[in-house]
Amino acid sequence: MIHQTAIIDKSAEIDKDVEIGPYAIIGKDVKIQSGTQIGAFTVIEYAEIGKNCKIYSSAFIGTAPQDLKYKNEKTKIVIGNNCLVRECVTLNRGTTAHGITEIGSNCMFQAYSHVGHDCIVGNNVIMSNAATLAGHVEVNDNAVISGLVAIHQFVRIGRFAMLGGGAMVPLDIPPFCQVQGDRAKLIGLNIVGLKRNGFTDKQVSDIKSAYKIVFNSGLTVIEAIDQIIASNPSKEVKEFVEFIKNSKRGITRPGRTAEDDAE
Repeated sequence: MIHQTAIIDKSAEIDKDVEIGPYAIIGKDVKIQSGTQIGAFTVIEYAEIGKNCKIYSSAFIGTAPQDLKYKNEKTKIVIGNNCLVRECVTLNRGTTAHGITEIGSNCMFQAYSHVGHDCIVGNNVIMSNAATLAGHVEVNDNAVISGLVAIHQFVRIGRFAMLGGGAMVPLDIPPFCQVQGDRAKLIGLNIVGLKRNGFTDKQVSDIKSAYKIVFNSGLTVIEAIDQIIASNPSKEVKEFVEFIKNSKRGITRPGRTAEDDAE
């Protein structure tokens, strides 16, 4: 059902059972698949949206990137299936640097959260209220980003990472880790999240051992990685060390936060 007050561009491709609420604006080059619901006053343009998504009132999807270099080149945003986009969320489309902002399936974006241009967001990602991704951020599957977190451009967030509320994140966060603070510091592994997602005690123990070698052994990062790789590690540990090895911005490390220093 499409409300009579909604404005739909003639180029839009909308499956028959899509619901579009009052005063929504569906602009150019939009594709919306079966089962998706679009709330009142929502604006969508240059976007492909998958099946069974629910987009609440006043969300802005596929709007122009907040990048001074952008000169109205044709770019887009692609969103997977079963995503939940709450009120006043902003999801910008890409720039010519990547061309696309990519969002996977089964993600939840709580009210006022923001995904900047050219970001790549995996599956099952949660962004809490007013969390913000600058341009070109990569968030891997099952990461949880708490409220008011701000992530610097080009930062990578590993799988199953947990970012505490209000964290300011200028550096990459390895998979399976937990951070908090301004500037964010590692505070250990996201053990609760790992166990909730079916990781075995052995898997968690292996990751914990690798974490200690990298951050607590006194070895350089390269020495620590070489030692871990030589031990024929599990696939989770390989993922952990490969993420660190491939970092371009540098890795978030354990340490005191601004909150600690204020105590």
